[in-house]
Amino acid sequence: MMAGQEYLLLEDAALLAQCELETYKASGPGGQHRNKVSSAIRLHHRPTGITAICNDSRNQHENKRVALARLRGKIACQVRRPVTGQPLVLPEMVQSCLFVPRGGGAGKGRLQVGRKDHRFWIVVQFLLDVLEAGGGQLSTAASQLGISTSNFVTVLQEEKDSYVAAAEIRKRFGLGPIK
Repeated sequence: MMAGQEYLLLEDAALLAQCELETYKASGPGGQHRNKVSSAIRLHHRPTGITAICNDSRNQHENKRVALARLRGKIACQVRRPVTGQPLVLPEMVQSCLFVPRGGGAGKGRLQVGRKDHRFWIVVQFLLDVLEAGGGQLSTAASQLGISTSNFVTVLQEEKDSYVAAAEIRKRFGLGPIK
């Protein structure tokens, strides 16, 4: 079985090939055309058992695109990989998002990645893996990456799923909610 990062690096077609795709009619708001065609999508990722759905649009192709994006997010938040090595070796995708002040001075680096960036879920998965390895301690995880605790939390807060996953990791270690 692949690690989570390998799933996140797959092209859409390759990730879709690993899924069972189900189309169905969705109920709910949307007007008179909502329940006339099977435009809702449910993707079940066979290797991980993770499911993502989308019925936001009447367009099946749009729903498939959004469901794939949601699947990537769920994989990043639910599939953990062990992080080992001292000092911590940052994956290339994470390094490419790390801004270090000129001259490498004593200042901390800063992760600069937004949720629309194609690297976002790979970075989030790595942050969650480091948080898990650090016993849920935000400051420990952030210092291993050479960033501030507030920058660490800010990246996780970009998406609700990543923030919830971080809170669950902290809860498993008996720590309180993220402030």
